[in-house]
Amino acid sequence: MATAGKIIPVNNEEALSVPTKIAAKKLSVGGVIAVPTDTIYGIAGSAQNDQAVGRIYKIKKRNPLKPIAISIADVTDVQKWGVLTVPINLLCDLLPGPVTLVFERTPLLNPRLNPDTKLVGIRIPDHKFVRMLAKAIGGPLALTSANVSDQQSTLSIQEFENLWPKLDLICDGGTIESCTCSRQGSTVIDLSVPGKFKVLRDGSAYRETIMVLKDKYSLEEVVLCLALLSCSLSLPDGLLSILHLYM
Repeated sequence: MATAGKIIPVNNEEALSVPTKIAAKKLSVGGVIAVPTDTIYGIAGSAQNDQAVGRIYKIKKRNPLKPIAISIADVTDVQKWGVLTVPINLLCDLLPGPVTLVFERTPLLNPRLNPDTKLVGIRIPDHKFVRMLAKAIGGPLALTSANVSDQQSTLSIQEFENLWPKLDLICDGGTIESCTCSRQGSTVIDLSVPGKFKVLRDGSAYRETIMVLKDKYSLEEVVLCLALLSCSLSLPDGLLSILHLYM
């Protein structure tokens, strides 16, 4: 497929049925595609497909120990892939939105996705196309930023043009609102321990998220001591890899 033929528009919310079908077909055979989200552009594959997961790491030149988040269609799907420690109402207050919530993974999630941690980051972007896509494939997307690891996050498809030849489809949602906070990606919160939360990345929705967790639901914040990362102390299973952060 020529590069031009790989690009399909997804910026019209009233005309997403056809591009969703095209993208879902690619994903169903292990394809890896670029998608817009509510923060930055991402690359996605079926989280349940080993081939797709492996390709994402290869395309991004990503450290295999760094976990990848999953993106799902609805709040009601969270408990299928993560062990809930908070009420559904809390999830509804934060999702869909620019937040990644980390829970213990359930056995239904592909064991080859992030095999070095018992935790999984779960996203529901406030972007209709990405949610429709997860619903169309009947399972979670493996979703991470559309860039080579450690390079700047991208707000338009032109900013990751170097990755186009390696992708099976590029879903163009136009330029995502350009500001410093949008390039920070989602706010990442560990909710794997009942009654507590850890901020793993401030991201673009830090203040709003903290207000919900502390003021509305009275969760206790556990502050990470980053000094632990530079010493030989052992960390709880999965936490070290989670600290490499999700999109």
